[in-house]
Amino acid sequence: MWETQLADGFSVGALGLGCSSMSYGYETGRRDDDESVRVIHRALDLGVNLFDTADVYGPFTNEELIGRALEHRRSEANIATKCGMIARPDGRFVRDGRPEHLRRACEASLRRLRTDTIDLYQLHRVDPAVPLVETWGCLGELVTEGKVRALGISHATCEELAEIHAVFPITTVQYELSVWAPQHKREILPWCRANGVGFLAFAPIGRGFLSGRVSHGQLHTGDSRVRDPRFDESAMRANESILEGLREVGARHGGATPSQVAIAWALAQGPGVVPIPGTRHLRWLEENVAAASLRLTEEDLRRLDTLPPAVGEMRWDSVRPDGADRTAARAPHAS
Repeated sequence: MWETQLADGFSVGALGLGCSSMSYGYETGRRDDDESVRVIHRALDLGVNLFDTADVYGPFTNEELIGRALEHRRSEANIATKCGMIARPDGRFVRDGRPEHLRRACEASLRRLRTDTIDLYQLHRVDPAVPLVETWGCLGELVTEGKVRALGISHATCEELAEIHAVFPITTVQYELSVWAPQHKREILPWCRANGVGFLAFAPIGRGFLSGRVSHGQLHTGDSRVRDPRFDESAMRANESILEGLREVGARHGGATPSQVAIAWALAQGPGVVPIPGTRHLRWLEENVAAASLRLTEEDLRRLDTLPPAVGEMRWDSVRPDGADRTAARAPHAS
């Protein structure tokens, strides 16, 4: 697989692997760690070398899984994990950007990941109760100390990105980006290009919807997608038109699947954009990786860019708690 440069001195394979669904969020009762380890090893064999996780996935169990899977192949992999959120027993997430918490979280992640250095340490959410410069300054110190190679952030505004980039360089940002969620093309992606920052695109297959293999009847109360408005039964019916556009483009490329076209669209958004589709199945991993060789034409991209907007709006960071209360609204997923 070809490589792409996220920022100066930090290059990865064209596709990464989102690992959260292996142990968290989707049908957790069907978790199969042994199969997930096989998926991670096969990904390495295929040239995927960026693995994205977070301490709140599980919580903690996803990092433990990644540590086990990569322990004997550590030199081949870039591990990306996240900090700055705490999962409560009631399913809510508490933001904590205090330096003392971040240092403890980093040490704990290093132990679970069975490594001496985290390749990419990402701030999962901004904590309004803590000056952002203090939070980011602490993370920069972790790089200086050798515990972390590079820093990333998820769900920040352009103003926040500019503030922290001046304190310590950002290597990556992470936001949802797909044909049914293209909004971050408007401001965040141009900011990244102007500042030499990479973009990790999570959910490029629309949390499975853009594969064409998910029906409303498959979703159960333990599946985080039931709290995503785009997976409401009526919304899914309306959003079939987006799938039809993907199938139409795929037919022009020897029957490429909707998933492959969706990933190829994300790759076509420019250098430095690395889609990180998630899967825990070998078959879908191999299908996703094959999308790296699919080159969409200008006509294809125009067709995809004129697809109707998704019915149902997912807001990953809809609540910014005030300084007196770090509790975030119940999240459908902690990406």
